[in-house]
Parts: sequence; C-alpha cells; structure tokens
Amino acid sequence: MAMAAELLLPFLFASSLLFLFFGFLKSRRRLPLPPGPPSLPLIGHMHIMDQLTHTGLARLAGKYGGVMYLRLGFLPTVVISTPDAAREVLKEQDGIFSNRPATRTIRYLSYDCADMAFANYGPFWRQMRKVCVMKLFSRKRAESWASARDEIDGFMRTLAAKAGSRVNLGELVFALTRNITFKAAFGAEFEDDQNVFISILQEFSKLFGAFNIADFVPWLERFDLQGLNTRLEKARGSLDGFIDRIIDDHMVKTGSKADHHSDMVDELLAFLGDVASAGAGDAQDEAALSIKFTRDNIKAIIM
Repeated sequence: MAMAAELLLPFLFASSLLFLFFGFLKSRRRLPLPPGPPSLPLIGHMHIMDQLTHTGLARLAGKYGGVMYLRLGFLPTVVISTPDAAREVLKEQDGIFSNRPATRTIRYLSYDCADMAFANYGPFWRQMRKVCVMKLFSRKRAESWASARDEIDGFMRTLAAKAGSRVNLGELVFALTRNITFKAAFGAEFEDDQNVFISILQEFSKLFGAFNIADFVPWLERFDLQGLNTRLEKARGSLDGFIDRIIDDHMVKTGSKADHHSDMVDELLAFLGDVASAGAGDAQDEAALSIKFTRDNIKAIIM
C-alpha cells in the first residue's frame, strides 16, 4: 500500500502539470475575446439575463464598450452597440455574420434548415433563393393568382356592406391575408382544411419563440426537462400528415393532366421533377442535382 501511494502521488502531480500546460497552450492559441462582465462557471452570464433588455445592454455597453462578450451557458455571444461596429458587422463583413444559429427547434421544424430562411449562406441558400424568386414570387406568378383577386373582391364587398357601422379592420385584413396565403400555397380545393393548418402554424410559432434551456446547455437536451422534444415531434408529425396528403393529391392531379390553377405546391413539385430528370451532361443541371431538392424542401419552404 505504501509503495502504491508513493507511485500515485507523482502520477497525480505529473497529470496536474500536463493539464495546466495544455490548458495554457490552448489559451495561447485562442484569439482574445471582447471585454464583458464577470461570468459564472457553467451558466456564464445567464444569471443576468433579466437585465439583457435594450436598456440593460446599453448600460453594460457604457461600462465594457461597444463590442462586448457574453456567455449564455455554453453559447458565446457578442453584443454590438455602436454604429461603426454595427456597420462593420452588417455591411462590411456581412458574408461572415449572415448565418443565424440553428437551435434544436429550428433544425427540427425546418427539416434540418432545408429552406431559404434558416439555411446557411452558400450554394444551397443561393439555389433556394433562386427557386423562390423564379417559381414562387415572380411577377408572372403573382399575376396568375386569380384566387387572390377573388379574395380582395370579397374583402371590398364585405367593407361596402358594413358602410356606416364599426368594423374590426385588423381582423378582416388578417383573414384576407390568411385566405390569400393558404390558397396561393395549396389551392382553393383545400380551403376546408385551413383551420387545421392555422392551428399547426400557431403551435410552430409558439415553439419557435419558446425558451429552451438545452440551447444554452446542450447536454441537457437528452433529458427534455421542459417537454419541448415531445411537442416538437407532435408538431412536425401534424405538419407531415397535413402537407404529405396535399402533396400526394397534387401529384395525382398533375399525373392525370387535369386542368386546374397551379399553386406553390405545383410549382415546387414541377421543380422537383425537373431536378430528378436533369441530364448529367448539362453543367447547370449538375448544379441543380447537387442540391438534392426533396419533399422535405417543399415542406420547409412552404412553412
């Protein structure tokens, strides 16, 4: 036992020295961080999150400068508070800072960032932007939305019928926008399913805005302390069931060559078919094939 203790002590001492040495080398290689308030182990600056309003951040910036470092759990954060620094980040170096952090909620509900809104800037994002501009938001596409003009006519008739009386204009405009968007995305024949889709959107909106402690302390994700993982799975399951049924119906109508007004799903399915049948000899087609446009992209773009 005495001999084992004599061997253990030098081993522990040597291990401690090696730990400190490699920690020192790592700190030397790390670029210096901006100044910031003192942090706590593990949680960083999360104990002052109630102060991180615009006024609280302005007060901290007055003490630590216009470029300030905060650590929210394990999430490093830089706060920009001066016009010059904001111009550098948002204009001069926008290509570097254009990507947004993908939380678990964003990754799961956007099918692993399969759309334009959440994808990182690069070839995939540029292709998604091209698809949206050419297939969904072009002037020719907007002019073909007869259903939108019908909804606006109905909106104007409703206002005319209520002339001289009080109306909730915000509620009417919201209903108009909701009807136009739904019909442009899925077509008029699915109008009866609109309330189902709205309820799915409302749950998505709540989940996107929910505070998830696992975004700041990643190893807590497996425990699902807030029950968000269960809600995420249920929400995406509802969306999959809803949109898959609509996509399948559109594919049947496209295959039957039935005469119907095309909507966003039709346009995206057409692009999916073009990518699938693209010739390998065409450089442009090869680029399209490399994007791997799938049904999940259609769901993510529509959402």
